[in-house]
Amino acid sequence: MKAATWNVNSIKARLPNVLAWLQKAQPDVVMLQEIKTIDDNFPAMEIEELGYNVAVHGQKSYNGVAILSKLPISDVQRGLPGNEADEQARYIEATIAGVRFASIYLPNGNPTPGDKFTYKLAWMEHLINRAEALLATETPTVLAGDYNVIPSDDDVHDAVAWAGDALIRQETRDCFRRLQNLGYSDAFRLLNSTPHRYSFWDYQGGAWQKDNGIRIDHLMLSAQAVDRLLAADIDQEPRGWEKASDHTPVWIELTD
Repeated sequence: MKAATWNVNSIKARLPNVLAWLQKAQPDVVMLQEIKTIDDNFPAMEIEELGYNVAVHGQKSYNGVAILSKLPISDVQRGLPGNEADEQARYIEATIAGVRFASIYLPNGNPTPGDKFTYKLAWMEHLINRAEALLATETPTVLAGDYNVIPSDDDVHDAVAWAGDALIRQETRDCFRRLQNLGYSDAFRLLNSTPHRYSFWDYQGGAWQKDNGIRIDHLMLSAQAVDRLLAADIDQEPRGWEKASDHTPVWIELTD
């Protein structure tokens, strides 16, 4: 089973690229973020024509997450449990072939300090609580998405330039480490020790051309999922396409 996460930065603007990548990469499961559309306007028909089932938790113009799967999708949970008051569409969870998958669009948190950073840290607390509850089920679990977290200085082109940003602040990294300490592993880092591999390059300042990127898109695996992990990598190619998202897909392969 090949599973991927991709912040598409508007499914409408990026649909040709998404369809092209699905046909080329042939993932079985895809977690999308920042679809920026309500459920009814999600291009389900075009994606279903490629053999995918679709589960969507959308929002007009902002945020929005989805799960695509060539296999049946069941027990869909829209919204982060324990955080029902949150009106932003940032979390969807479902079971596919005995694996619990979540598509996560964690808040950016900038500027700091401020309400947006407070919201980010509170959201991470709810995610940690949900992640712990999922561990208790002993179901293989993959928490995938745009975490808006730079885990270490190996995951940013210039840590000094990013100092003070919500994505790299110690409070953010500490929350991410707590998720890891529960028993979740960063799939990419488990199998790739090379520093300065990125999943996001800003549109400004020639960041893509200069490889001035950051790694903020992660697939976090429970121990039961790690036991099935065969491969993990970043597919940089779509970032170089015309009208590309500023993120690129990150993928794993699990044994059946």
